[in-house]
Amino acid sequence: MAQMTLERVGQQSLPELDRHHSGIWRIVREIALLAVLFGAYNLGRFLSADHAGSAYRHAEKLIRWEAWLGLPSEATIQHHALRIDGLADAANVFYASVHFPLTAAVLLWLMIRRPGDYGKARWALASLTGLALIGHMFFPLAPPRLLPAFVDTMARYANYGWWGDAASAPRGLGAWTNQCAAMPSLHVGWALWCGWQVLSRTRRRSVRFAAVTYPVVIVLVVLATANHYLADAVAGLVVLLVAAGLQRLAGAVFRYADTADASGRRP
Repeated sequence: MAQMTLERVGQQSLPELDRHHSGIWRIVREIALLAVLFGAYNLGRFLSADHAGSAYRHAEKLIRWEAWLGLPSEATIQHHALRIDGLADAANVFYASVHFPLTAAVLLWLMIRRPGDYGKARWALASLTGLALIGHMFFPLAPPRLLPAFVDTMARYANYGWWGDAASAPRGLGAWTNQCAAMPSLHVGWALWCGWQVLSRTRRRSVRFAAVTYPVVIVLVVLATANHYLADAVAGLVVLLVAAGLQRLAGAVFRYADTADASGRRP
């Protein structure tokens, strides 16, 4: 009897051990994915390092296009933000410290609480990042803060961020960022992705309110810090919509292939 009990215990421990190893491997895999996304996020810095001239020319053209369309001036928006004591400091802290951690937190939440939806959400984020990288490569764009009409808040308020004491010579993690990767805004794109994932999977009013508010706050922050144009924010939304469309298209293709394969196996 004792031997049979020990055998049963041993038989039960093996699946538990497999699940434990599987859980560890999944966490490692997801950390690796985040590292890849971070690398892709910053790869444009190296690929567009020799295109600073075109980045500034694109910036001048974009400002003229926005003026022709009658869009609000980013310089005016920043001017009003700088008149409020402490707002620029808070915006820079928010810009530098919330973007990556919150996106990672939403991924972790999906992996733990919504594992069935996690794969789709993860690859939507990966597609969004990849599409944005293409935009950074083929349309290098200097951010507003590097233009004469704007205040370079990343240099003026350097003590409140991770980038360093000047945009021209950033220290720390700022040395790994692409200074001419404004179009599209991944800050806005990732914030919209976070809002989309949370809003579509919870009914709690407070959480849904936060999911809607966060992208709006990010748009205001990137404008107040002069890190992006309004067009960059719109482009972030467009890239997210394209990534979501590609995700659905891929899902439809895979479902069709599975159905066709199952039909072919029938006698």
